[in-house]
Amino acid sequence: MTTNATVTAASGRPLRTPKASSGPPIELRHVHRWFGSTHAVNDVSFIVEKGEVFGYIGPNGAGKTTSMRILSTLDEPSSGDASVDGFSVIDDPDRVRSRLGFMPDYFGAYQNVNVWEYLDFFARAYGLRGTERRRAIESTMDFTGLDELARKPIDGLSKGMKQRLCLGRTMIHDPSVMVLDEPAAGLDPRARIELREMISRLAEAGKAILISSHILTELAEICDRVAIIERGQLIAVGTVDEISGCVEEEITVRLRVTNDRASHDQTAVIPWLSRHAHVKTVVATKEGVTFHLVTEQPQRDATLAGLLAELIGAGFGVTEFTSRGKSLEDVFLHVTKGRVQ
Repeated sequence: MTTNATVTAASGRPLRTPKASSGPPIELRHVHRWFGSTHAVNDVSFIVEKGEVFGYIGPNGAGKTTSMRILSTLDEPSSGDASVDGFSVIDDPDRVRSRLGFMPDYFGAYQNVNVWEYLDFFARAYGLRGTERRRAIESTMDFTGLDELARKPIDGLSKGMKQRLCLGRTMIHDPSVMVLDEPAAGLDPRARIELREMISRLAEAGKAILISSHILTELAEICDRVAIIERGQLIAVGTVDEISGCVEEEITVRLRVTNDRASHDQTAVIPWLSRHAHVKTVVATKEGVTFHLVTEQPQRDATLAGLLAELIGAGFGVTEFTSRGKSLEDVFLHVTKGRVQ
């Protein structure tokens, strides 16, 4: 979807032709936000690049929504600054709004308004006119799969369809930056998968996407990088592997060996594993043997390969050897302390 809307400022006057981007799509620089004695956002800084899906995670009350509201010009920082395409949320809020789409964590259903009318309202609010507005609505409805629901009242939509509509409202003016606050909350598995696919397509189109969610397994699948915030402070930024760093890691391994006479059987592999320097918590299951392999992240693959070679060299007929390292949930639990404010 491409548009060239004339966006108006809060005063009603059209903005000047937007200047070319002079900075990254999203940047927060030493942002602080106080609410009385509560330091809701404490010196938060990060950058999101074009085409990147950036996950923003933390406990309830950690400062995620406040940070996102500041970036979306719905709140002002007590100090510091944030920018979109190089434009400050403090000095150039109207230009920021023309380049940014914000999807809040709560969708308000309007009575007596259908899907087309709802999108038409927001298209008009962003200054789209005539054929340009109609094409933007049609393109948005096609992208979100709402074509067949154009005349349906939005208070009669399912939760999943409402989330699609809210995403459509967020992208109606073709923003370069999208801020999505808990977009998958309350969705069934199919709706979450479909929403995840739409977000990936938007990133492939070059949009910078900042997304907050408590569904960490899904964030891990679509995010290029994540930031973890707790009690207003960033405690980690990077890929899951980068955040894990060189922290000692427990890898869960499932092993199955044959019980033929030519090799050692499962009863023999348990004491053998228990004596290994890197192995702990060996448990026999119906599917075989499960154990934890303790290693540092950079040596993970080499340690796994070495253990497998040792098992085969010791005469075990290995028929299955699968491993699972740290997930985003594991990393989150490792770096956070569960503190609230």
